Amino acid sequence: MRTRFVNLRIPSEADDTRWVELVVEDGRFDEILSTDSATAAGNEQWVDLGGALVLPGVIDGHVHFNDPGFTHREDFASGTAAAAAGGVTCVVDMPCTSLPPVTDVEALQNKLEVIGPKAHVDYMLWGGVSGNSMTDTGWRRKLSDLVDSGVAAIKIYMLSGMDTFRDLISTEIHQVLAETKRLGIPVGIHAEDRNIVDQLTRRARDRGDDSPAAYAASRPPAAESSAVNIAVEACRATGARIHIVHLASGETLDIVSAARFENLPVSAETCPQYLAFTAEDLERLGSLLKTAPVVKDAPDRERLWQGLVSGELSFIATDHAAAKWPDEKQTGSIWTDYGGVPGVELMLPYIYTEGYRTGRMTLQRLVEVTSAEPARFFGIDHRKGHLRPGYDADFVVFDDSEQWTVSGGKLHNLNRYTPFEGRDWVGRVRATYVRGISVFERRPEGSEFFAPAGTGRWVKRGVA
Repeated sequence: MRTRFVNLRIPSEADDTRWVELVVEDGRFDEILSTDSATAAGNEQWVDLGGALVLPGVIDGHVHFNDPGFTHREDFASGTAAAAAGGVTCVVDMPCTSLPPVTDVEALQNKLEVIGPKAHVDYMLWGGVSGNSMTDTGWRRKLSDLVDSGVAAIKIYMLSGMDTFRDLISTEIHQVLAETKRLGIPVGIHAEDRNIVDQLTRRARDRGDDSPAAYAASRPPAAESSAVNIAVEACRATGARIHIVHLASGETLDIVSAARFENLPVSAETCPQYLAFTAEDLERLGSLLKTAPVVKDAPDRERLWQGLVSGELSFIATDHAAAKWPDEKQTGSIWTDYGGVPGVELMLPYIYTEGYRTGRMTLQRLVEVTSAEPARFFGIDHRKGHLRPGYDADFVVFDDSEQWTVSGGKLHNLNRYTPFEGRDWVGRVRATYVRGISVFERRPEGSEFFAPAGTGRWVKRGVA
């Protein structure tokens, strides 16, 4: 079927938009034409989008959908449904929060068999190297096999709280980076200094302080900056491409920017929670906002905004990591409450409201940080991340004038809570298309449509 989408606007330069018609055939954009520039072919289906703004499908490069394994928190069906409702057409799921973790091809294939029938949107998968997997003398071969299988990137931790996916020491980091340099794949690094965090945590718990402020103080900016300095030195020594995930402090961003100025292959992402909240909010909201790294202070928040707009930060991702609500967020102590927040459904309306509508960033930059740049990082920018002929017809029909209030109970992920509860935003997803297929629609009378589970496909790094 050949489908022509009419009566719509797409981003142009800076904040400009232009009226076009999108012609989709066999799941890809066939033509992007000026309005009324051609007569429809006899076999075309027409879809009138009512003057809506159409954006490239969002790519969330950092989600934890916990499947298979910890599915009481999230699974691929609920997680990708929430993604579709938020305009996210491709998610990149982490290797660490599933059982078994994706550190070899067997675990990868097991995960693919489980999640494939559940996915509402397209998906990529991170592979990983853990302290556990490095006890196997064949870890290099397993890493190479993962890369050959098409994983999106490789994840390692410098501080992990998971027994099934332990962090790496400095010598192990160098070994892994030497291999990923040879294999030509980037490494995402959770960068916090274990020594600093463990020492401060022990002191706070020894004095019986389980306040949110104590938790924030146990993961100071110095813990991030120390770890990132170590990571940058390993990058300098090996030449491997590294990426700092969920960067939260301005001091750490300065280190990343200095490394980039040296032309080192270093990049970083940040998340909505670090752009929106501070440690004062953590004290007010408690474990509802508990994350690792922790939110920092107002100057950090403003530095992150500056970095996202300037390009010092490559893109925005959510680190979607839901807890079983409310049980795992209300254990009685900040130290045992689960760390993580859901966010895949809210990223686009958040960055549109607080980034574009406030004048912080242009519409063009919004598209870069939500679509084009993550596509480039994950090696799929030849087929996703842009509204261009030949590319997958992944796009979002966005009502850029609708005013609405965030309500956790109306989200679509499994455990429905959010630190953004009660926020008033402008701009909302009306419909989401993946490869030309409608996977979500919010209808005028209030009902919602989701494409069947299994509509989403696995996308391999670098494969057409």
